[in-house]
Amino acid sequence: RDRVDVTLPGVPPQPVGSLHLLTQTRREIEDTFMGLGFRVMEGPEVESVYNNFDALNHTPAHPARARTDTFYTAEDAVLRTHTSPMQIRAMQAEEPPLYIVVPGRTYRRDNDATHTPQFHQVEGLAVDSDVTLGDLKGTLLAFARAIFGDERDVRLRPHFFPFTEPSVEVDVSCFKCKDGFLKNGARCNLCKGEGWIEILGAGEVDPNVFDYVREHGYDPEKVQGFAFGMGIERIAFLKHGVADLRLFYENDLRFLEQFG
Repeated sequence: RDRVDVTLPGVPPQPVGSLHLLTQTRREIEDTFMGLGFRVMEGPEVESVYNNFDALNHTPAHPARARTDTFYTAEDAVLRTHTSPMQIRAMQAEEPPLYIVVPGRTYRRDNDATHTPQFHQVEGLAVDSDVTLGDLKGTLLAFARAIFGDERDVRLRPHFFPFTEPSVEVDVSCFKCKDGFLKNGARCNLCKGEGWIEILGAGEVDPNVFDYVREHGYDPEKVQGFAFGMGIERIAFLKHGVADLRLFYENDLRFLEQFG
């Protein structure tokens, strides 16, 4: 009577697991861009300094090159700080036109409520004979409405990134309030009363980047393109109202089971 049959299932039986919230969000983003004509590509997480910085137009003194910001595995190799190096790899492998999105893990020396040393990004790249900033805005508007709802709008703000010119920050209209205020008149805590939420960085591909792959058919006088990059954690963070980014990695079933 005191024996326990350890081969029997638990009581009550544990439910079958589900995809992690970050995996769900990544697949949702991939499906959205595949519907817009992009292909999904993946690349190595240990990347050359050339692909990660040099060919993406980072100056020798750029702060991201510092060992206080980036994990070096050798003098000329790093844990990639973004998925953007696949821009170079993809253009070296294929002639234009090129329409790709690149999801994957990236690494930076950050660790707080809104940053983690390992995180996930999706890089997008479109190159053709006539690709404009208007095409970029239309693409990201379709993305924002697919992820955050049909009523969303996007706006572009001037910014700077080494590998795009012009560069923009992209905001989506807040999906919790109207013009920065809730129905009870209080200021929205999600958009901080702005009515807009920053979601990603983007821009037209800098001609200097095309110069690094000119011999593969990317003459900057003949092709144009746009690129964008977003954090998968940030998209999930905003869409599902997660308070602390570290919750994604703590394996607390009380948190994860909410999204099963």
